[in-house]
Amino acid sequence: MEHLISKKSILRCHEMIRPFIHETPVITSSLLNQLTGSKLYFKCENFQKTGSYKMRGALHAILKLNGEQQNKGVVTHSSGNFAQALSKAAQTLGIKAYIVMPSNAPSVKKEGVQTYGGIIIESEPTLTSREEMADKAMEQYGASFIHPSNNIEVITGQGTAALELIYAHPHLEYILAPVGGGGLIAGTAVSAHYFGNSCQVIGAEPEEANDAYRSLISGNIESNLTAHTIADGLRTQLGDQNFPIIKQGVSQIITVSESAIISAMQLIWERMKIIVEPSSAVVLAAILKEPSLFKDKETGIILSGGNVDLNPYFHHLRKTWLK
Repeated sequence: MEHLISKKSILRCHEMIRPFIHETPVITSSLLNQLTGSKLYFKCENFQKTGSYKMRGALHAILKLNGEQQNKGVVTHSSGNFAQALSKAAQTLGIKAYIVMPSNAPSVKKEGVQTYGGIIIESEPTLTSREEMADKAMEQYGASFIHPSNNIEVITGQGTAALELIYAHPHLEYILAPVGGGGLIAGTAVSAHYFGNSCQVIGAEPEEANDAYRSLISGNIESNLTAHTIADGLRTQLGDQNFPIIKQGVSQIITVSESAIISAMQLIWERMKIIVEPSSAVVLAAILKEPSLFKDKETGIILSGGNVDLNPYFHHLRKTWLK
């Protein structure tokens, strides 16, 4: 792990991005502690700018570019939180961001990108098409490509969430993070390695998109034929930059059912009075699935984001009550 990302790199990254991010709160819930038998500390990245931890990695990746590269802008392909994060980070630093989004991406996500000044380039809803359009944007504008999760500077930035959590609670025995593309869990593993006190990192993943679980067992990057999960932020797969870190620094990955994800999200909404997206709830679902592992342990949880489309809920309210 040391040869991929150094301790000094994490600390320098944190100092670089601190002026531009929120140092999000760590909160507790006595009811959830009682329910799980653990001492839980929730790092609320749902309160981060753009509503997810991804602002950290996006900022760091841009800040590490040289002046000429920044002047030409950045490009990524994403229909989710990284699209908004890179747009906001670029806007904050006064450069252009070209965001390749599939034509069927929800309008609320496109509106979010546009709000942050991102320039949307539509593609067909396939990975091949997204990659081709990103390549064309790089060629046309000279923009630098920044991958949402398989990029060392992005991984380093994402690791600062766990760094702050460990600073706040240095005696954590476990830190859990959701696993999608692998950037957050890899960054978390790096911070736990350097700054934790014998702190183990555990990933949480939907059973319906369990490529990381299978990858950790086989030692090779596995893929999913389908990824039919409500946790839309976890439908992507690991990359060659983050997987070596995950193999070294993640002790295990716990998979959970769709029902468990929904129940955990409901618990967080109702009991903690905060909004998280399904990808965040996967972590609490993992603890509820394996309570004996975390019994009486100080356990950190990274709530990765809170970007939920509430339009259907409010549409139902209007339809029901505003007749």
